[in-house]
Amino acid sequence: MTLPGHVLALNAGSSSLKYGLYRVAGDGCEALLAAQTEAGHAGEDPVGAIVAALRERSLPMPDAVGHRLVHGGPNVRAHALIDAGLMAHLDEAKAFAPLHVPVAVDIVRHAQRAFPQAPQVACFDTAFHATLPAVARTLPLPEDLRRGGIERYGFHGLSYESIVRQLGKAIPERVVIAHLGNGASLCAVRAGKSVDTTMGLTPTGGIVMGTRPGDLDPGVLLYLMRERGYDMKRLEVLVDRESGLKGLSGGTSDMRKLHAMDNEASRLALAVFVHAARKHVAAMAASLGGMDLLVFTGGIGENDADTRDAIVDGLRWMGPFDVRVMRTEEDEQIARHTWRLSAT
Repeated sequence: MTLPGHVLALNAGSSSLKYGLYRVAGDGCEALLAAQTEAGHAGEDPVGAIVAALRERSLPMPDAVGHRLVHGGPNVRAHALIDAGLMAHLDEAKAFAPLHVPVAVDIVRHAQRAFPQAPQVACFDTAFHATLPAVARTLPLPEDLRRGGIERYGFHGLSYESIVRQLGKAIPERVVIAHLGNGASLCAVRAGKSVDTTMGLTPTGGIVMGTRPGDLDPGVLLYLMRERGYDMKRLEVLVDRESGLKGLSGGTSDMRKLHAMDNEASRLALAVFVHAARKHVAAMAASLGGMDLLVFTGGIGENDADTRDAIVDGLRWMGPFDVRVMRTEEDEQIARHTWRLSAT
């Protein structure tokens, strides 16, 4: 659509729902409202609260609605208008990201009821990584499993897209982007395209995160099943909610609290996070054959200078490279994609 319009961007997490109303005109994107509410549980309708917030502020109802979807599964690799066929694929994708996709699908259905005339668009965190070469995408598993969609998908794609867009035509050939937050990952970007990334089949792997362990010897899970009697549900809680910085520190995943605690457990948690980040930056640089620019983004990446400095200090052996801190603009990316796809 060439004419300006209003787009509601819905960015669902596992328990919260960020939303923003944007006036989109061409490549311009003006925020009229940005807020957050609960994602909704037990039949609650979080979109109803958003409608009320728009009315209270005398803001226009959206001409289109965009949704962040963490995972599209093996059959959806690009941002797309939501229709019955896509909804069926989203139901399939729940198995790949059970912490995120079911909540987002419920919000899609609420939004369809709240705004029945507005086109709805799904924007996938996996879409940016559709350019991964086979050598980076393929997991070392038997062929029958790989045929079933078990591969490296990569996540935080909307964040990486936003950084590439902001860098524009001046983007260097070899860029490593570190999206560091409660969920954290890194991406190797060559000439603006994703060629490697740290997360794999699910958003659980890669770097240490707030409550997720990142890369973990699969034998650990086998050991827990065999020796401790862990079943699937118990393992799921362990790797999604109890590990990472929270597990290391004994209770918190908040970087600000960890810095303030300054005890043995918090210092270990911070050191493990920095160590893992350094290793993964180096791994992404290896995929690129070097690194011209390292970009930090995300809640930790943008706001925690001590952690950034510690990561960079451990990488000086790599030789000269530029370092930038940039604000991620996931919701603006959702709005732009939504307005563009609404024209089709």
